[in-house]
Amino acid sequence: MNSLSKRRVALGAFFFFVGLCFASWAARIPDIQAKFDLSEGQLGTLLLFLPLGSVIGLPIAGWAVHQFGSRIVIMVGAIAYALTLPLIGLAPSTWLLVPVLVFYGMLGNTMNISLNTQALNLEDEMGKSILASFHGLWSMAGFTGAGIGALMIYLGLSPAIHYTVVAGISFIIILSAQGYIIKEKAAASEGGMVLKKPDALLLRISLIAFLGMMCEGCMFDWSGVYFKKVVMADPSLIALGYVAFMGTMAAGRFITDKVAARYTKVEVIQVSGVLIFVGLTLAVVFPTVGIATFGFLLVGLGVASIIPLSYSIAGRSKLYAPSVALALVSTISFFGFLLGPPLIGFIADLFNLKTSFAMVAVSALGITLLSSFRKAVFLIPQKSKT
Repeated sequence: MNSLSKRRVALGAFFFFVGLCFASWAARIPDIQAKFDLSEGQLGTLLLFLPLGSVIGLPIAGWAVHQFGSRIVIMVGAIAYALTLPLIGLAPSTWLLVPVLVFYGMLGNTMNISLNTQALNLEDEMGKSILASFHGLWSMAGFTGAGIGALMIYLGLSPAIHYTVVAGISFIIILSAQGYIIKEKAAASEGGMVLKKPDALLLRISLIAFLGMMCEGCMFDWSGVYFKKVVMADPSLIALGYVAFMGTMAAGRFITDKVAARYTKVEVIQVSGVLIFVGLTLAVVFPTVGIATFGFLLVGLGVASIIPLSYSIAGRSKLYAPSVALALVSTISFFGFLLGPPLIGFIADLFNLKTSFAMVAVSALGITLLSSFRKAVFLIPQKSKT
C-alpha cells in the first residue's frame, strides 16, 4: 500500500470515528429524555442546542483551518470530540447538558470542515474523486453506532458507560491513524472568519446543498411517521422506509466517486435531483408499502451524492481557501437540514403529510435546475474526467 492509500485509509478512519460518536449520541436520546423526565416539547427544545452549536462552529472552523491547517484542527478537535461525548452522559442536569450539547455541536462541524479540507487535498494529490467514499464511511458508522447502542441498551448500561466505551474506541482510532494526517500546503486564497457573502458559484452550490440537506433532514425525521400515518404499514414495517433510505444513501456514497469520474459531477447532481423527485412522487401517489419503500430507495440514492459533490466543487473555489469555501457552503446548506423537518410539520398541519412530501419532491427538481443553469461554471478541471 503506497503512502496516498495509507493516508486515504487513515482519513477514512477519522470520518468513521466522527460518525460513530454522533450515532452513539443519537442512539441514547430516549434514555436522556427519560433521565431528565422531559416531555416531547422539552426534548425538542433541548435537541435544538446541538445544531445551534453547529451553526456557531462553522465560521470558526473555516477560519481555524485556514489559519492553522487542517491537521492541527483535526487532532485537537478529535480529542475534544471524543472526550465531550461521555460528558453528555454524565451531565447531572439539563442546565449543564445544554452547554455540553452546544460545544459538541461546535466540535462536530469543526471536524466536518477540517476533515473535508484534508480530503479535498488528498483528492487533488490522487487525481481522482474520492470525497464521497469518506461520506459513505460516515454513513456506515451510523449503522455501527446504532448497533452498539442497541447492544448497550440490551445490556442495561447507562449512556455514560456507553459513551465512555465509544470514547475509548475513538482514541484507538485517533492514535492509530493520526500519523497519516498531514499538514497541507498553506493556501494563498482569501481566509478570515466566514461572515461574508459567497460569490455566484458558491451561492449556487450552497443552494443545491441546501435543498439536498433539506431532503435528507426530512427523510431522517419523517420517514417513520410517513410509513405509519400515510402508508399505514404494519408496526413491524414502520422503520422499513427509513432503513431503505439510509441503506441506499450509504451505498450510493461508495459508488458516487466512480460514477462522477465516468461522467461529470454536474450530471450526477442533475440525475440525483431527478431520483429524489421520482422517489418521493412514487411514495406520494402510490402510498403502499412496496412502492413507497422503492421510492425511498431512490431518494436515498439521490441524496447520497449531493453533499460530497457540492463540497468537492466548493473546495476548488478560486476566491476562497478550501476551508473557508466549505464553511460558507456548509453554513447555508445546514439550514436546510435544520429548517426542513419543522417545515414538513407546519405544512402537514395546514394540509397533510402527503402534501409536505410532495413539496419536498418539487424542491428536489430545484437541484436539477440549479445544476443545469450555465453548466460550464461547475466544470472544474481535474486530472480525472469530471
